[in-house]
Amino acid sequence: MAGPSPAAVSLVLLLVYLNRFTHNLRPVAIAALVGRMGQGLVAEMTAAGRDATAFDPRTLPGGPATVVPAPHGGAVQALDVDGLIAIAVRHGCTIVLAHPVGTFLPPGAVLARIHGGTTRPEARHVCERIALGVERTIEQDPAFALRVLVDIANRALSPAVNDPTTAIQVLDHIEAFLHTLDSVELRRRHAVTDRQGRPLLVVPDRSWDGYLQLAVSEIRDYGVTSVQVCRRLRALLDGLLDTVRAGNRAAVATELRRLDAAVERAYENRDQRAVAMIGDRQGIGSGTEEQDAEPGQGAP
Repeated sequence: MAGPSPAAVSLVLLLVYLNRFTHNLRPVAIAALVGRMGQGLVAEMTAAGRDATAFDPRTLPGGPATVVPAPHGGAVQALDVDGLIAIAVRHGCTIVLAHPVGTFLPPGAVLARIHGGTTRPEARHVCERIALGVERTIEQDPAFALRVLVDIANRALSPAVNDPTTAIQVLDHIEAFLHTLDSVELRRRHAVTDRQGRPLLVVPDRSWDGYLQLAVSEIRDYGVTSVQVCRRLRALLDGLLDTVRAGNRAAVATELRRLDAAVERAYENRDQRAVAMIGDRQGIGSGTEEQDAEPGQGAP
């Protein structure tokens, strides 16, 4: 008995390929991929930055600093940390970067400042170890991964698309990302020091508050008229409030208050407000309304 013809096999393989290809292009599939990339980057940066400490400005060498200007405009895409540290060691100076990775700089903007030193490194040597490009990348910028996730949710919530369910699914990945970030000691600026505690390289970064605002503020503003978005956001924030480290809880409580205020403004009807203020990980219909709704919860 003859087997399937080559044309039939080719057609089946093409259909399988198209099915897999279109599946991977769905917004939620892209969000899952970006979320994994961002979380992996956080883990890598944590492992690479074990020797970094909180920066104390009092440890900087005295005297005027030498400004290193950006040679051209562009987004700070990546840092050669080892190369910058080698320059600082060679010249006995401290290199203080002016902006976190992901910031777009115009030509001539302050790229770094050099403090102290037995000799002064050439500005071009410092510039060569800071990559400037036409746009942000995820390579060393976990905030950009989070930015992409938020943008996917925002597009789903636009009036032209009106797909809050996709936004809910993206919030699942945003929540996982935030829990990963909570496991990291986030500092506005951290320093790599030598054995004597002298700072060699100071790198600005983002705080937990900044990441959290990026994760939820726009989705709250664009999705407040969707009951399921309000409920999923509340479940996300309630979950963070229960699990994040003590120093991060104040920012979560602030976002919960902002969500309350947004819901109060968006829903005039008392019953609608009460429904929108119940946390629900599925947005609507998870079956947890009864146990999640504590006595007295909801709008007055």
